Amino acid sequence: MRAALAAAFLALPLTSSSPASAADADPVALPMTLKQAVAALPTAAESREGYARSRFHLWTDEDRDGCDTREEVLIAESRTPAAVTADCKVTAGQWFSYYDGETLTQSRALDVAHMVPLAEAWDSGAGTWSAERRTAYANDLGDYRSLVAVTARSNRSKADQDPAEWQPLLADARCTYTTHWVATKLRWGLSVDTAERKALRELAAGCGQETVEYEPAGSHRPV
Repeated sequence: MRAALAAAFLALPLTSSSPASAADADPVALPMTLKQAVAALPTAAESREGYARSRFHLWTDEDRDGCDTREEVLIAESRTPAAVTADCKVTAGQWFSYYDGETLTQSRALDVAHMVPLAEAWDSGAGTWSAERRTAYANDLGDYRSLVAVTARSNRSKADQDPAEWQPLLADARCTYTTHWVATKLRWGLSVDTAERKALRELAAGCGQETVEYEPAGSHRPV
């Protein structure tokens, strides 16, 4: 499933959204404009109290095929067949880092980034979740927007910042980034603070062709 979703995304231009099939979506998650999707996000103050990265279990192998979540993403997003060792370590392929427009062929130069960083997710509601739900979030292969292979440099520049504080270096990627951010927050029922909402509204105003469709995250299942 992850491979099919990623392939669909890679086949599209950056300025276009790639919603999941409406037949598979929850009835409340029909396509919306990006502006409508931003409006649908709940607003709440953020709190980082109690956060530790270790509260999210990385990386799991839920379908028990020998490949953990990081390797699954690298395999799915490589634009050429990935070179994979017998113990499922991806060593080479071809990846396009849409945050900064770079193409890479060595996996060691990549981070598998959480679209909404773990600390930001905690601040926005994940701090109240069960450990099981946090694990499901940290390893979400059910939506290609949740995890993305990008240059380590760009991901570390992003760190735990939201769109009020950080946006992709590549200007052409900002509408895609905003759409994926909003879809991920809606999928997982995460809130936004006032500064984040303001930034998302401003970004959405310049992304008139983007639409958002998502499937709310329920009980996690192998994909």
